[in-house]
Amino acid sequence: MKYTEFRDAIKDALNRSKSGMTWAELRDQLNLPYDRPCPEWTRRLEEELGLNRVKGTSGGRDLVWILQP
Repeated sequence: MKYTEFRDAIKDALNRSKSGMTWAELRDQLNLPYDRPCPEWTRRLEEELGLNRVKGTSGGRDLVWILQP
């Protein structure tokens, strides 16, 4: 998978889910071939798309991925 394919898939999924999604939800919904997100690609998403990762409300360790307007 190329970075641009990854970026576009993440962007589309997060635009459909205004409350955001965890990495596990994104990975499972999009059938991504990665156990964990690549730190380099994640930084690029932060810069290019305004990706923000915030603590979830469930009290767990999961971070919720959201796009800043």
